[in-house]
This record gives sequence, structure tokens and C-alpha cells, in this order.
Amino acid sequence: MDFGELITAMVTPFDENNKLDLDRAGILMEHLLEHGSEAVLLAGTTGESPTLADEEKLQLFKFGVEKFGGRTKIIAGTGSNSTKHSIELSKAAQDTGVDCLLLVTPYYNKPGQFGLYSHFEAIAEAVSIPIIIYNVPSRTSCNISAATCIELSKIENIAGVKEAGSDFRQIAEIIRGTADDFIVYSGNDGDTLPMLSLGANGVISVASHLVGDHIKKMITDFKQGDTSGAARLHNWLLDIFYGIFIVTNPVPIKTALNLAGINVGRTRLPLTAMPEAELRDFKKILEKYNLIKI
Repeated sequence: MDFGELITAMVTPFDENNKLDLDRAGILMEHLLEHGSEAVLLAGTTGESPTLADEEKLQLFKFGVEKFGGRTKIIAGTGSNSTKHSIELSKAAQDTGVDCLLLVTPYYNKPGQFGLYSHFEAIAEAVSIPIIIYNVPSRTSCNISAATCIELSKIENIAGVKEAGSDFRQIAEIIRGTADDFIVYSGNDGDTLPMLSLGANGVISVASHLVGDHIKKMITDFKQGDTSGAARLHNWLLDIFYGIFIVTNPVPIKTALNLAGINVGRTRLPLTAMPEAELRDFKKILEKYNLIKI
């Protein structure tokens, strides 16, 4: 299944009482689709999955499918560090009609490579829709090796990997060792162009909330052979790519959207508002890209 080259890992909008706000979610999804996103990931890390109840996640998945399923692919974040829980949530998400599941590596309990393989295998056997596995060692203290990823790619409905480890040797080995239809996405905006040069398909992006059209053009330019143009765009976008991680994601991206007039509410505890010093620096970055006026 083709999920496109630019997928946005969407923030989860909350209202003034910090409750899930589906109206704001609809406005944000409309904005993303108008600015280059070809699929939307709901309830990923950027969507504050650790603080969302399963009921909230399923409400969000159902809303995405019912309101936007005819226009885009809906990917549901259903992974956790419990295989049993991941299976239950994945099956419930599948029942809402989502197109794909994103499964993060189990965090905190730090399984070995065989444990990782067995975890993803068990979930894949419990559902029939495609799965993208998500490798993000900086968040989970757990790395899916290239060899394990290659073995997982042989499971019929494991369709791809979101690689956020920035280990380009590992990424190259995955691309070299998997079938041509296995999808490899960058999990870091700043890694997208280097990963495209290795044969990756695209990016599951955070910055696309703000500069989606530019990211889409960078990918298109590269794939059409204008590598110099793609490099210029990549270099120009670096400040926003890294600026949105000036403090823990998704605090900056939610702050930026609110400042830009797309109200998504605040983050839930334990994530708090940006400190004043970082906020001042961040506003300067946003102004550079004409996202706000200061």
C-alpha cells in the first residue's frame, strides 16, 4: 500500500480543559492536507500518546477515518511496551477502519533482538492491516538492529519502518537487505534528504505542520533529479527542522501552531510550556520562515 512520501505525525489538539478536541483536530487535518501531507499519523509520540487514554485514541482514529478517510490514509499509533496491550489496541484500531498501524519499539523494559522480533510478530499476526514499525532509540533506549528489521520485513503485513536512529549505516543496511516494496521513512526531518540519497521513500514529519509544502518540494526535487535544488531547500529548512526540538517534542510544535493561529491547545503534564528564554529564540526562528510576526 502506498502511504505517500510525506506523512505528518499530527499533534493531538486539546480544548481549554485539556480534553480531546475533535473540532480542532478536523481544522488541523484540513490544514495538513492542504499543505503537502499525503497521510496522517494519529496518536504517535508527537500526538502525546503516553498521556492519551485508549478511549481517546480510538475516538481520534474513528474521527480521522470518518471525516478524512476518503481523502487520505489514516495511520494509528498503537504500540506500547506491553505486547498484550499493543495487540488489544491494534485490533480495536483496525476495527475503526484505519489504513495502517505504527508500532513503536517497547520502551523502558528494553527487550533483546529476539524479544523485539517476537513482540512485532505477535502483533502482526493479530491484525490484517499493514504495519510500520518505529525505531526511535533516543526515546525508548531500545534499537531494532538492521538484521532484526530485515527479518521483520519478511512478515507479510509489516510494510515498512520509521527510522529515527540517525544511524546511516544501519539505515543503508535495512534498505539494501529488504524487498523493494518495503517502505523506509525518515523519522527525523533533518535526516530526510540524507536518507532519500540512500533509497528511503520519504518522511514521517513533525515540521510539516508548518512547512509541509517546502518539505514536499524538497522530496520531489530530489526524486526528479534536482539534487542541488533539494539540497538548497534542506539547508534552508535546517533551522526549523531542529528548532522544533529546542525543548521536548511536541511542546515547540504546539506552541508554533498556536502562535500561527491554528489553535491546538497546550500539552498535557508532565510536558509544560516553553521556558521564556527558549521561547524567545524559537519565535525568532518562526519569524524567519514568515510563520509569525514579532
